[in-house]
Amino acid sequence: MDGVVVVSVEPLSKGKRRLHLDNGEVWVLYNGELRACSLAEGTELTQAQYEQIRQDIIGKRAKKRAMHLLEKMDRTEQELRKKLLESEYPEDLAEDAIAYVKHYHYVDDARYADCYVRLRGAAKSRGKLLAELQNKGVDRELANRVLAEYEDERDEPQMIRELMRKRNYDPQTASLQEQRRMYGYLMRRGFQSTDICKAIGRS
Repeated sequence: MDGVVVVSVEPLSKGKRRLHLDNGEVWVLYNGELRACSLAEGTELTQAQYEQIRQDIIGKRAKKRAMHLLEKMDRTEQELRKKLLESEYPEDLAEDAIAYVKHYHYVDDARYADCYVRLRGAAKSRGKLLAELQNKGVDRELANRVLAEYEDERDEPQMIRELMRKRNYDPQTASLQEQRRMYGYLMRRGFQSTDICKAIGRS
């Protein structure tokens, strides 16, 4: 690779510009960085200049962005990757940033899954929790392993009764319409139809 040419420069909000390079890569840089690096449409970068900007400016910012995203809320590795790519960081630099935060255990899918089950497990079935964790990018085997640790603590029929109590549902006096609403509410949380029917008085 002899050199990389800046094909176009597009204005973005908050003093940023999007640069399209002739190798297909897209960079997002602040105006001050463009001036400091003398970047404009048609600028040709040597390989050394190209690598320095990628690593020293964009790569470092990707790591800081990853840290900032995790400070705001805990995320899975997949969720963090999606956020970084949405911010238009090159894929390899996004992966470097993820590897960096993983090294310090700032992102940890096992910890995330454990916290998720602890916080949401009382109102959702095992199947629902598994589906949600997988949707967030947690490996199925890991999710199952975390859920198995809480298996002895989970009594889904009792969980259904507790949710009904919190919603002031009395199976002895509930109308057909109330039964249908409660059935839908519990089904959306992933509980088994047979367990729900027994609890709400439709068995």
